[in-house]
Amino acid sequence: MAAALTTVVLPRAAAVLRLAPRGRAASRPLCAAAGEASPSPSPETPPRRLVLYTKPGCCLCDGLKEKLHAAVLLAGTPYSLASLELQERDITTNPEWEQMYQYEIPVLAKLLADGSEEKLPRLSPRLSVELVQKKVFAAFDQ
Repeated sequence: MAAALTTVVLPRAAAVLRLAPRGRAASRPLCAAAGEASPSPSPETPPRRLVLYTKPGCCLCDGLKEKLHAAVLLAGTPYSLASLELQERDITTNPEWEQMYQYEIPVLAKLLADGSEEKLPRLSPRLSVELVQKKVFAAFDQ
């Protein structure tokens, strides 16, 4: 069974989330889908890449996705996530992911420069958008 991956670049301006239907390899970045040029990170700011392990029908996963999108759109804070790239992975499409994360989703992991993943501490569904933004920013600031 092929793994379904969805890569989403979260833009500075509001845009509609367009995920690839299940079974497709990936979607276009949100900026391009909205008719804007994709934001390119400045040379001093490396791209911040996150992986979100999720599955269809998971209300906690949907809530975290909404908060991540809102956190990217927050302006005027020192914890900017403007260059955040989010890749969603449906655990039901990969037996290894399903075995590892079936009782833990949603799981956030940051992609490191060498391609490995570092699992982030679980974010409470009760966190405000501002705290989600701050915690994700802090994970990349370490």
